[in-house]
Amino acid sequence: MTSLTTDTFFNGRIRVKQRRNGYRFSIDAVLLAALTIPRPNDKVLDLGTGSGIIPLILAYRYPDISVYGVEVQEDLARMAQLNVKENGMEDRITIHCTDMKTLKHQMVSGPVDVVVSNPPYRKANSGRLNPNQQRAVAQHEIKITLKDVVGTARNLLQTSGRFITIYPAERMTDVLWQMRSVDLEPKSLRMVHPHEQVAAKRVIVEGKKGALPGINIGPPLIIYDQDGAYSEEVESMFNP
Repeated sequence: MTSLTTDTFFNGRIRVKQRRNGYRFSIDAVLLAALTIPRPNDKVLDLGTGSGIIPLILAYRYPDISVYGVEVQEDLARMAQLNVKENGMEDRITIHCTDMKTLKHQMVSGPVDVVVSNPPYRKANSGRLNPNQQRAVAQHEIKITLKDVVGTARNLLQTSGRFITIYPAERMTDVLWQMRSVDLEPKSLRMVHPHEQVAAKRVIVEGKKGALPGINIGPPLIIYDQDGAYSEEVESMFNP
């Protein structure tokens, strides 16, 4: 593979290769991985795994879980498989190159305990479409919509299983409505702000399949401090 870059996490203990000019993961994936806390022996499914960054972080932090990543774009799926192999995690992470709408229970060894997703944020007919096809598919609802992501999560989760996602704050109503419409009851929520005193740009929502209504609103998550460095909470997400 040509034109690759390598990013490191946890003092070099995880290495992630990406296309220099293709889709590249953002801080959103790091936030989502940090706020996903599986239980011992959980099966975790990452919908739209990209280069596999979320499975790699989760498998490193929680060595007793198994993680499945699903990616519809072949080049990204191959990159995720390469990253899994080079980090020596083939025994705990499985990457499937497939459309999540066709995903079956047997592909992930039965119903899963946790589903995470950092899905495309923009509707297919909204905003400027990125000329890079890989980035366009990752950013716009071209192949996968929010409804597809939430519906797949519901179908693959066991009863009381958890779905955790990060989404634009301006579309918070959309994600909450979609979750409740398929019996993934929103149970906790955190707003993500670039800086203090700046409007939230993202929301991280966790729902539970078949749960009763009632949501907990957590404290705001601030990405940058006054000096432009990562906040103490975010900085800790890059540490082992």
